[in-house]
Amino acid sequence: MINKAEKIFVSGHNGLVGSALLRALRSSGYQNLLVADRLDLDLTRQGKVEAFLEEETPDVVIVAAGKVGGIHANNTYPAEYIYQNLMMEANLIHGAYASGCRKLLFLGSSCIYPRLAAQPIVESELLAGPLEPTNEPYAIAKIAGIKMCESYNRQYGVDYRSVMPTNLYGPGEDYHPENSHVIPGLIQRFHAAKLNGDESVTVWGTGNAKREFLYVDDLARACLAVLKLDELAYQSVTSEMVSHVNLGCGYDISIREVAEAVKRAVGFEGELNFDTSKPDGMPRKLLEVSAMKSLGIEPEFSLDEGLAITYQAYLEKLSV
Repeated sequence: MINKAEKIFVSGHNGLVGSALLRALRSSGYQNLLVADRLDLDLTRQGKVEAFLEEETPDVVIVAAGKVGGIHANNTYPAEYIYQNLMMEANLIHGAYASGCRKLLFLGSSCIYPRLAAQPIVESELLAGPLEPTNEPYAIAKIAGIKMCESYNRQYGVDYRSVMPTNLYGPGEDYHPENSHVIPGLIQRFHAAKLNGDESVTVWGTGNAKREFLYVDDLARACLAVLKLDELAYQSVTSEMVSHVNLGCGYDISIREVAEAVKRAVGFEGELNFDTSKPDGMPRKLLEVSAMKSLGIEPEFSLDEGLAITYQAYLEKLSV
């Protein structure tokens, strides 16, 4: 359990997930929150991270920082994705232990699972087969974070937990024109096409790949619920062989259906085209979320509701 007086360090607080975690914590009455901007604290530098954590001595560390992006970014910058994510998580996890912090939450990604994992994907599928090649370096970094938490728990008796979110979207998205994830990428393209009066928008891949999407504030509430569990309750939803918990909505849709939903949210009235020369990535990626549901956690936002809020946040970002 965590009480309202404990100091909680949220790394990556300016990102999609970190900003949602701050909203969830504040709305739940947690006020002793610690953050650090990237210019003030480079999380890839071990000495700086350890010095920061030793000085601040947080009671809880949330590892939400990371270098993230879509298929194009993962495929184009594999060295950056494996190096930066490995360094950030290793520095934060070890730095938390060195500073005396006994409770930590590590956020991974559903890309940790094998490319051809049985669907829906149960937690025990971890390391059961080859990864999706387009994001393998990023996935390996996230797997290392899970195993690092497991190892520190086993050797040092700390309480370091891991959750594996499905594909996320919401306010705080990165709208890089080439490197963003599928939903922010589609929002940009449909919005530009709407303004330009274009007749069509082209989407990467066949449109047949299926994905699960979770609104980021639903993810943040789930993370807080997992963090609040006492150790016995957390162990009851994991096992000796599996130490992490999947977080998702429990259903998936095709990329074509996602594109149609974004098209509706933006109000674009043209046609959809699909560039089949571009990769689809994993053919399907649906998480099995019975452990999450056993905790009483259910998503509150439908895809259409979440996309409406996300598009409004995008328009507000453009107007700044």
